[in-house]
Amino acid sequence: MSTWHAPSPDRPRGVTILGSTGSVGQSTVDLIAGDPASYRVEALVAGKQVELLADQARRLHAKLAVVADPGRYRALKDALAGTSVEVAAGPEAVTEAAGRPAEWVMAAIVGYAGLAPTLVAARRGAIVALANKEALVCAGRLLTEAIEASGGVLLPADSEHNAIFQVFEPDQRAAIDKLILTASGGPFRNWSLSDMAEVTPEQAIDHPNWDMGAKISVDSATMMNKGLELIEAQLLFGLPADKIDIVVHPQSVIHSMVAYRDGSVLAQLGTPDMRVPLAYTLGWPARIASPAARLDFATLSALTFEMPDPVRFPALRLARAALATGGHAPIVLNAANEAAVSAFLARRIGFLDIARVVEDVIDRTSSLDAPVEGLQQVQAADLEARAKAEATCQHYALSN
Repeated sequence: MSTWHAPSPDRPRGVTILGSTGSVGQSTVDLIAGDPASYRVEALVAGKQVELLADQARRLHAKLAVVADPGRYRALKDALAGTSVEVAAGPEAVTEAAGRPAEWVMAAIVGYAGLAPTLVAARRGAIVALANKEALVCAGRLLTEAIEASGGVLLPADSEHNAIFQVFEPDQRAAIDKLILTASGGPFRNWSLSDMAEVTPEQAIDHPNWDMGAKISVDSATMMNKGLELIEAQLLFGLPADKIDIVVHPQSVIHSMVAYRDGSVLAQLGTPDMRVPLAYTLGWPARIASPAARLDFATLSALTFEMPDPVRFPALRLARAALATGGHAPIVLNAANEAAVSAFLARRIGFLDIARVVEDVIDRTSSLDAPVEGLQQVQAADLEARAKAEATCQHYALSN
């Protein structure tokens, strides 16, 4: 078992950021840039944003910069000409970057695409800061077994799971009544179904509290993100689904809670800034400084809570059903959702059609409860669900 030390100028921590140009990646870069002597940046990986990636690589003196789109290799090579930064491109290069000898890896590639490199980092015994919830949803057992076998560490970087991690007492597991995931409710929390039917992509990605990428913002608007987080929480903390609740908390100050049988409820609070949970993972097992604004309790507005509406947000029901079924069901749920969200952002289907597409694909998929034995099964189930979702999206597009 490795002995982990907090990053410091005397013992700088080797880091790799998978998804460095996304919102989570940029926040991670910001934290490292605030104390560059305590970190040695092994690799930065981005999808297509060459200019930002090159700027980050120069700023952090990264050893390697990788762009997932092979067609952007020459642009990245030119952008980093005259520097000592290695340059690579393509899916294989992304996976190889995850295998480089960095002690700490931020897994922030959005969607199913982040699964393979996250598994590589887990298998070599890294501290994996997991912001990619889809990797755990699709291959939870494979990921957790890889971490256990390698002696690595899995640290949840999502604000909700990170909050639970900070107040979860493993030796008091039997005394836990429930986990309570908080949700902002997204931009359409109080909208009618008729109004939601007319939602545009621009409205859906305009989150009231958090600065996130387009896909995650849409998932927040449909509350599918909370459904995925429900599945993730069960895998991370090992409590049955009936002990995991979801409550809407529009202010996004309390990031989640753990209720114990003695009546105590432990909560982690903070401003809605991803640099707070990311700093926790980046400095673990110590706490490091973060530039995030501090809570001012003297001026804090009222904290309110309500139950999510299952009629206007059916994604929560679909996620609970997928968790109950197990096997391939979470893979199908995630793949169909990714395809439907992509179609919505391309204006091919309506906002309410996203959940309809997901439910249709689930209903048309047999052997949902078949056990997942390996990555090839995950990949096959993912591809099949995406194909079905694409056909369903075409149907909805023709109907509208």
